[in-house]
Amino acid sequence: MLVAFDFDGTLSDSEMTVLLGTQNGTADDMAEITERAMNDEIEYAESLRQRCALLEDLDDEQAAAAFDQVELRPGAADVIEGLCEAGVYVCILTGGFERGVERALETEGVEVDAVVANRLPVAGGTLTGGVEGPLITGTKDDALDIVGTVVGEDRADTVAVGDGANDLPMLEAAGLAIGFDPKPAVAPSCDTIVETMDELYDLLTGEGVL
Repeated sequence: MLVAFDFDGTLSDSEMTVLLGTQNGTADDMAEITERAMNDEIEYAESLRQRCALLEDLDDEQAAAAFDQVELRPGAADVIEGLCEAGVYVCILTGGFERGVERALETEGVEVDAVVANRLPVAGGTLTGGVEGPLITGTKDDALDIVGTVVGEDRADTVAVGDGANDLPMLEAAGLAIGFDPKPAVAPSCDTIVETMDELYDLLTGEGVL
């Protein structure tokens, strides 16, 4: 069994680009662009590039301080830990950034099997304003297929959990699509919807995943 999670808006209610934008006064602009992307009003790759461009020349120490603020939702660590103890392969597929994901997991003392995420390049101690990684123009269904191939799981034996428009490809590809308080444009593609991590834990238990 393979369970794939989105991160920002799902495992975490921290929005990484907004936290980063707080460091240089662009948080409101970040939030507006993010909301438009999650509601499928702007193409995701373009929205991500726009947000990252606002971070040009941000000191990397300030970026690190922002990543230190990224947190898992209450109960998310218990879900991850329960899945791992049940022998489930757990991955995070996010258009967010490796450093924030890794910091949040480290803070809670939990690990996942794989993280597929993007990166913010640094040059001369500051962010370049660019972005690199597999989930800029790449889609989460392709990432799900690659991870599934590596671990030997078919799509029918996968569970995807997400909330935003960029999660649609993996939600539509997975055997079970779970919306975590999904955006209106996303809800119709979900097999079921939960609002809290406790609800998610109970659902996965009832489905025999946990």
